[in-house]
Parts: sequence; structure tokens; C-alpha cells
Amino acid sequence: MRKTIMGVAAATALLLAGCGNSEQPAGTDHGNTPPSTGAAEQATHNDADVTFAQQMVPHHQQALEMAALAASRGSNDKVKDLANRIKQAQDPEIQVMNGWLAQWGVTSTSPPTGMDHGSTGTSAPGMDHGAGPGMMAEDEMRQLEQASGADFDHMFLEMMIRHHQGAVEEARTEVAQGANPDAKALAQRIIDAQQAEIAEMEGLLKAL
Repeated sequence: MRKTIMGVAAATALLLAGCGNSEQPAGTDHGNTPPSTGAAEQATHNDADVTFAQQMVPHHQQALEMAALAASRGSNDKVKDLANRIKQAQDPEIQVMNGWLAQWGVTSTSPPTGMDHGSTGTSAPGMDHGAGPGMMAEDEMRQLEQASGADFDHMFLEMMIRHHQGAVEEARTEVAQGANPDAKALAQRIIDAQQAEIAEMEGLLKAL
């Protein structure tokens, strides 16, 4: 009986040792294997990517607010068509960028991480509220809301040209400084699309 108990104990010890040895390499192997797609997307980003998404989301949101006014305030069919195309293009982009920010563990409402000095209130004062280049001030948005007809069309085009120019500036910074391939690709698409729309709006302005 004594020999049997000692044999069982020895076998158990060998089994536990074997399990421990089998788990150790497995854990090491996981560390060496490429992460899943989601983990890779989360890891492959830098402060420029975060700043781009955090600034571009509210930038796009304001463009949607401006474009939404065209349906009831505008009088030019081409202006209304452009505004509708802006909504169709930028709303999905907002969803994509908010998805990235969630993966990266940040929010679209917090100040851009690339603007850390802004929190001190001593530098980059224009960026303290998270507003990017080309963003309309509140009084400008009120003026646009109160306009109608040809006046609205003219004001909308002038303001949206400035708005697009600001977005292009932000997107160029992302292309130059970002690390996330998807974010940089979106930035390039924004540059291409909005430069084309700027040229279109400049043409419409001349025709009004």
C-alpha cells in the first residue's frame, strides 16, 4: 500500500510538471506570433493618428450641420446637390474614426493628445477647445442658419471652401506624421475628395 501511494504521488508530480512545461512555451509562442487584426490596429497608431481623428470628427460633424441647412435654406440645386454629397461622404467617415478612437482607448470629445500644451492654457490657444483649422465660429454658424436663398448659397460656399481647406491641412499633417495605415489612407482620400470639391465650389461661386 505504501509503495502504491508513493507511485501515485510520483505520477501526479510528473503530470503537473509536464503541464507546467507545456504551458510555458505556449505563452512564449503567443508573444512571438503576430497579434490579431484588432490588436494590430490598436497597436499601430501614434499621437498624430489620435489627433487627426479627434480633430477630424468634430470637423466633419460641423460640415454635416452646414450641409443639412442647404436643403431648406439654399436655392441653388447644384449647391444642394453638393451639400448632399458632403453628407453622404463624411457621415460614414465619422463612424470609422470614432471606431478607431474606441479601439485606441480615447474619445472624440477629449482634447487632441497632440495638443498637450494646450491644456496649460499657455500655448496653441486656437486649439484649446479641440477646434481645428477651418472650423466656423459660433456666430458664423448663426449667420448661416439665418440666411436663405442666394445669400445662403453664397455664404455656404465661401464657408465650406474654408472648412474644406482646413480639413485638407489636417489630413496632410496625418499623411506626413501618422503611423496607422488606415488613418493615413483616409487622410489621403479626404485630401483628394475635398480638393476636388473646393475647385467645384469655387466654380459655383463664380456662377452665382
